[in-house]
Amino acid sequence: MPLSTELTLLLAACQRQQPAAQRALYARFAPAMLGVARRYVRSLTEAEDILQDAFVKVFTRLGEFRAEGSFEGWVRRIVVTTALNHWQSGQHRRQQLLLDDVPEPFAADADAFDRLGVAEVLALMEQLPDGCRLVLNLYAVDGYNHGEIAELLGIQVSTSKAQLSKARKQLHLLHQQQANYLKL
Repeated sequence: MPLSTELTLLLAACQRQQPAAQRALYARFAPAMLGVARRYVRSLTEAEDILQDAFVKVFTRLGEFRAEGSFEGWVRRIVVTTALNHWQSGQHRRQQLLLDDVPEPFAADADAFDRLGVAEVLALMEQLPDGCRLVLNLYAVDGYNHGEIAELLGIQVSTSKAQLSKARKQLHLLHQQQANYLKL
């Protein structure tokens, strides 16, 4: 998809390291990318840190963008990779992605779950264990396949598939618990 003239000019100015252009590019894409980062971590502060790191990478790697896809997609991939790197470092260092300690939930009412809005699903996703939440985000929201997820997270493809299955079941269980609580 060809870039708009406006975006092309903005990217050229950013490559010349013009601060006003960098601020404009950040203002244009930061709100959506903060939402992407927020899905991968438990706090807004962490998401803001990831966003900051990601935009540093965007500005230093602008010369690598080949305009073969959308610029927003390219930035999104950097944000996702930065979020995964954040997760894999520090306190999140490889909390075993095998979820043997997560009980297999029973089947919930799929129709009720399908009626949930985006905000409600995202709120439920925040309650998932890290491994489930990461795989669900990568697969269902960001469109990665299980092979790509396995490579990104350093796990087996079968583990990615199991994580996704458990994430879906956990979401149904959490939704049912929430619905039961609201009936009280």
